Amino acid sequence: MIVAACMVGGGVILQQTLRIAACPLCILQRMLALLLFCSAALGWFFNDRRAGRAAVSLLMLAWTAAGMFVAGYQTYLQRFARNVQCSGAAAWWELLVDWAGEQVPLLFYASGLCSDPAWKFIGLSIAEWSLVLFSGLTVLALHSLLRRN
Repeated sequence: MIVAACMVGGGVILQQTLRIAACPLCILQRMLALLLFCSAALGWFFNDRRAGRAAVSLLMLAWTAAGMFVAGYQTYLQRFARNVQCSGAAAWWELLVDWAGEQVPLLFYASGLCSDPAWKFIGLSIAEWSLVLFSGLTVLALHSLLRRN
């Protein structure tokens, strides 16, 4: 829960302080981290029940796996497909990001390019750090799902 909150808060802080333009894939990862946070918070209520813990763990596994996929795709775009241009109709998730950006611009406004790493820390872009965090959280969600007690 703390890691998910830090992912969301860190993204907003980096975006605001460094004037980084978040892209639609960044915003989608932020949404998945928020869903992960909400699922982890829900897990506090069901931690003592095996079925509840399993259901929450499955939910968290879905969000972390989706986050890992999105961050992996963005990493691919940044590393190997830098000249890819978007064309045609917007995908459903881009429409969702646009709508959310109109509702809560501080959290969800997307104006950047997905193939632009914009900022790096220790040689890794924000998308690559997100991939690392979502991968670790996927392992933790699997562990929570598979534990016996």
